[in-house]
Amino acid sequence: METTPAARGEPDDIGEDMGENATRAIGEVLEIAGSGSQVAIDRRRLGECADDADPAIAMAGQVGSQIKVRVGNSWLLASIRNQRQDRDAGSILANIDFLGEGLEEKLTGKLHGFRRGVTRYPIPGAPVYPATTQDLRQVYASDGRSSVGIGKVYPTRDIRAGLYVDAMLGKHFALLGSTGTGKSTGAALILHRICEVAPEGHIVMIDPHGEYSAAFQNIGVILDVSNLQMPYWIMNFEEHCEVLLTSNGSERQIDADILAKCLLKARQKSRLAENMGKITVDSPIPYLLSDLSNEIQDAMGRLDKSTNSAPYMRIKNKLDELKADPRYQFMFSGMLVADTMADFISKIFRMPSNGKPISIIDVSGVPSDITATVVAVLSRLVFDFAIWGREERTNPILLVCEEAHRYVPSEKHADGNSVGKILSRIAKEGRKYGIGLGLVTQRPSDLAEGVLSQCGTIISMRLNNDRDQEFVRAAMPEGARGFLDAIPALRNRECIICGEGVAIPVRASFDNLEESKRPASEDPSFIELWNETGGEEEIVERTVRRWRSQG
Repeated sequence: METTPAARGEPDDIGEDMGENATRAIGEVLEIAGSGSQVAIDRRRLGECADDADPAIAMAGQVGSQIKVRVGNSWLLASIRNQRQDRDAGSILANIDFLGEGLEEKLTGKLHGFRRGVTRYPIPGAPVYPATTQDLRQVYASDGRSSVGIGKVYPTRDIRAGLYVDAMLGKHFALLGSTGTGKSTGAALILHRICEVAPEGHIVMIDPHGEYSAAFQNIGVILDVSNLQMPYWIMNFEEHCEVLLTSNGSERQIDADILAKCLLKARQKSRLAENMGKITVDSPIPYLLSDLSNEIQDAMGRLDKSTNSAPYMRIKNKLDELKADPRYQFMFSGMLVADTMADFISKIFRMPSNGKPISIIDVSGVPSDITATVVAVLSRLVFDFAIWGREERTNPILLVCEEAHRYVPSEKHADGNSVGKILSRIAKEGRKYGIGLGLVTQRPSDLAEGVLSQCGTIISMRLNNDRDQEFVRAAMPEGARGFLDAIPALRNRECIICGEGVAIPVRASFDNLEESKRPASEDPSFIELWNETGGEEEIVERTVRRWRSQG
């Protein structure tokens, strides 16, 4: 085995990271088996390393830490998955997952030029060394692709954890974590960093609780029921059915057939339709709500005595209800009949961005019975725009969906809404058309089967639920197994990142985000607020007034 300068007693001019502990083996390889293998670690050497000034060496041998093995003129880097005591040999047995390999610098023994994958495996008996901070710096160093720094690599003090933006967005990402782990702040941090390096970007974020308005008020456009002005005619037929049909079973099909005929006639009355030749019930052609109402009335008037008029009345009553209810004015207003489709898309997708590359669509004020439909329309617009814009120079769009389990639920929780279908389709096909999808959720086990596995990068914060942990374990690649076991033990603002967006799986702690860039998701302090008094009557009155006016 070739010795390093330090081992030969020559002057060590490469810093403290190549001290004695770095150059002495801590164990040996026992068994090699594909991606995972087994090593024996000397307990006495672990004790010596624990006092090392280099935090990476001090962690050597612990679950989730990195070790390295020399093969020829390369270093193989591996992560420790688990440990158990070997009483007979007085050592510790550990299963490892190989992460990748780097070349060995002849003079210094340092690792450089790291890449994923293994060309050649070591043989049993090969010595195992601790990975140093210097090694990890090489491993986590950006390889020239555009990346954003989001925090520090654990357990080092100063190595930056970066995300490769193109790889992460091009193959979708998921940010997971139980409530209270800093998930919303983590999402805000990642999006802020992306906006900093791509100020002319196109990001659409669905915000169901109105948390992110405060975080992006300076670099984004906040759209809610007061200024969204989403035209009703932009909906396709399936979305019209979700909003206008109240029946179930066989009655629903009868109602749908009536609505299809009347909706097509209403669309055909548009001046725009006259110049277009053939249009369908799905074509986003403006029509008057009164035209649709009249078509239903006329169709009902033409019925013979034996035919039931109830289906017509059901649709007409629902339509009148939507037109009259002030809560639906952001969508079902007579003022929204003009052909504003190009302006609406430009506003939502930030084209041009005018220095504000992100649109936060706050759906917290949308009536709950049509929230899913509104999200479906916005998601479908992203997909359809990408498909019909294939002839153009592609301008990728990132769609970020907070509380994703509400919109892409598993079969057990599915309610048949079109939003689940369109988001699943974006997950499967979006990358072909330049659509990135970001899913943020605290309940990954409630997500639709297969959607999480379509996410090329998974950022997992602490998950307290066993089912959620199992679900993430199934979606993560083999090499991240050792990191997965740390998921229940992560601190707030710590995460495990694996997949396309990082060089190798990494445990990192998120940077602190400035107060002005944080989402409004802080939990209220019961004790503080319950020790204050005054102004309660006025608060109740103002709240009741807003409640009654629904605005």
